Amino acid sequence: MIPLKDDNPTTITPVVTVGLIVINAAVFAYQLSLGAAGQAFVATFGATPLALFGGEPTSPIPPTVTLFTAMFLHGGIMHVGGNMLYLWIFGNNIEDVMGHGRFVVFYLLCGVAAAYAHALSAPASVVPMIGASGAISGVLGAYLLLFPRARVLTLIPLGFYTRLVYVPAAFVLGFWIVIQLFSGTLSLGGRGGGVAWFAHVGGFLAGMLLIRLFVRRWPQRHV
Repeated sequence: MIPLKDDNPTTITPVVTVGLIVINAAVFAYQLSLGAAGQAFVATFGATPLALFGGEPTSPIPPTVTLFTAMFLHGGIMHVGGNMLYLWIFGNNIEDVMGHGRFVVFYLLCGVAAAYAHALSAPASVVPMIGASGAISGVLGAYLLLFPRARVLTLIPLGFYTRLVYVPAAFVLGFWIVIQLFSGTLSLGGRGGGVAWFAHVGGFLAGMLLIRLFVRRWPQRHV
């Protein structure tokens, strides 16, 4: 199930959402330009759970700073592409109800909460956590509460065939968080596949909890 767009219009130009997409794409392009040195770049600016909890630092960058730098790094084209697709579809509406400045703070706070959620699931890990997934998960959690009935055009693979159908946001995002919870549970047994599933869960919950503090106006449509 791959969301492609929603039918939820906005009243402002989502300059922050677009700016975040541009920054993430630019940083990823820079990562690619480093070649083999890209691994050292990730190790320096990624957030490691052990360092976040006061363990021996694995980077010259302070751990509190890596909480933010890690949000703009990605592990591959599918990683950054998928994240930016979700941010493009759902971020503009959250920015619309918050305003530009509040949305920036909300996004970063969700990313920090996501990083700590992952760190709590693997506190001794020295593997850098990277990606905007946690912060974007917060956007998804907020969207679920604000626009559960918004329609999302979704690509659904059916064997050798695919269908494009409009699905309520509550179903799309509800299905998404169930997958994250299920995969996170499996990861506790060492079958996580290198994905920080609990960062997604933590970011999603943070978005649901923080939305009332940041929203300027509760939307009347899709309720």
